[in-house]
Amino acid sequence: MTERPDHQRSDQQQPDQVDRAATAPVATSPSPDPLDTALRLVRAQTAVVKRFDAGLSRLHGVSLADFTMLLHLSQAPGGRMRRVDLAEALGLTASGVTRGLAPLERIGLVAREAAARDARVTYAALTPTGRERLAEMLYTARKVAAEHFAAEQWSAEDLGRLSTLLTRLGGTAPGRHLG
Repeated sequence: MTERPDHQRSDQQQPDQVDRAATAPVATSPSPDPLDTALRLVRAQTAVVKRFDAGLSRLHGVSLADFTMLLHLSQAPGGRMRRVDLAEALGLTASGVTRGLAPLERIGLVAREAAARDARVTYAALTPTGRERLAEMLYTARKVAAEHFAAEQWSAEDLGRLSTLLTRLGGTAPGRHLG
């Protein structure tokens, strides 16, 4: 193999070329990939649900989905909602709400009530036992949330920003401040 003279070498910069690296604009990080962002959000949601499910199940025998149903009912006027309205509030189908409420009815936390004026309409109503148990569940849920968003890792500003961003995504909290 023969050596080329310096002026013919392709790996060396020719004297009349401008050093493009020195004059190029500073590279900024690429725009976040929306799909990657969405998948990260899904993984984060899964991790949060697992933590809540573990705490609520271990101490109260309910899942986060059960807790959320009970919480919505507790915040409704009279502690009851039409099943179709509960489905809409939770982003579920009517049959999904029926399946979710069945075990809560069996253990006495929720009762099925017929509408006085229309026999086709049924309500899901929180029972007195359901209210008592929900108060205990709220204590546990607050504890899980405090552990998940520990002050060592999350500042109040971080939580505020996250809350704002989640609201923009459609992740609104239940209707009123949690008792």
